[in-house]
Amino acid sequence: MAYMTDRKRANGLGSAHSGAHHHWQIIVSSVVLLVLVPLFVFTFGRVYGEPFEVALIYMSRPFPAVVAGLTILVGFYHFAIGARSAVEDYLGGWTRKLVLIGVNFLCLALAGYGLFAIARLALLPLPPM
Repeated sequence: MAYMTDRKRANGLGSAHSGAHHHWQIIVSSVVLLVLVPLFVFTFGRVYGEPFEVALIYMSRPFPAVVAGLTILVGFYHFAIGARSAVEDYLGGWTRKLVLIGVNFLCLALAGYGLFAIARLALLPLPPM
């Protein structure tokens, strides 16, 4: 029989053994979004209200496309982690499993669609000047 103190028994990662990891993922993705979202707003604020051709030429450059892609990826990753935490806290049984599958599918589908749209815009032929 092992004699353990209360602190030693609670020194793991919690009852699910993943709480600290999820918290760390949320913190890191929040800090990354803290940099990416203003960068995204200032990057695309330059072409807001411009004609489509001007926006297309601007979007064909690598920097705006990369900023938009990273913002989409990190944003949906952050959303997936937060939604997973909320679902795990408030739902149980089969409902929890089905909603978790739905949330993960939704996040992957929307991120994929966003990346496809950015790639398509970035690879469209430029209009003649």
